[in-house]
Amino acid sequence: MLSTDLLAFYRRVSQQPLTVVDVETTGHRASGGCRVIEVSVLQATLADGIQHQQTHLVNPQVHVPEMITRITGIDQAMVDQAPLAEEVWHQYVPLLQTGVLTAHNLAFDYAFLRAEFDYLNIVFSRLPEDQLCTVILARLMLPDLPSRSLPNLVQHFKFPVGHSHRAEADTIACWLLAERLLTEVQNESDEALLPRFAQQWLPLGDAATILGCSGKQARSRLEKAGVSPRLVGRHKTPMYQRGIVERVFLEQAEPTQLSWL
Repeated sequence: MLSTDLLAFYRRVSQQPLTVVDVETTGHRASGGCRVIEVSVLQATLADGIQHQQTHLVNPQVHVPEMITRITGIDQAMVDQAPLAEEVWHQYVPLLQTGVLTAHNLAFDYAFLRAEFDYLNIVFSRLPEDQLCTVILARLMLPDLPSRSLPNLVQHFKFPVGHSHRAEADTIACWLLAERLLTEVQNESDEALLPRFAQQWLPLGDAATILGCSGKQARSRLEKAGVSPRLVGRHKTPMYQRGIVERVFLEQAEPTQLSWL
């Protein structure tokens, strides 16, 4: 998606109610049998602020690893005394089906939500246009920060929230981040925002999506245009600036590709 389309998307989202969710889990992979042990959902709008929040520990009837307890503070005894998953999740269906579903690293939370609802044979799905990932938004709006992890963003902005890696505090932190960045999207001009978007660093896959080709083809097209990647991290991951990738797309695009712009 080009920067102009992203700006239009985020401006539309900024006018809508947000349903912010955070889950704490027994592991990192919803598809690997890991389960949710805590959930919090917050509903808010930029106009009126937080309107509702509810939080539950969940008893998924599985083991809570010691590593998870060290990170979250949630231990086996706490979840053993909590309501069973089927008791909790039925309360959240109406909330999670309204507003723009929002989370920090939404792909993670969304995968666990869908897995939990699958266990209960509840159909749950949200359209991409009704989803907001604040990690992606932060990468776009805050390209110069070394980290867009939620604890680091809380520290950067000095948000008044509680212990990280607990669902209630992380949901509030995610909302405060969305509120801050979407307010900027609402209030700043195209001339201020689009150059800011252009500074975002993209992995090759995202660059290929903008160019409408495979990763191998994208690398070749960018090399032919004289674009060298920045190599990031221990694995020397190639990253490309959004503005440069979009310039290459516009310079190389066929007239039919530009007809929808």
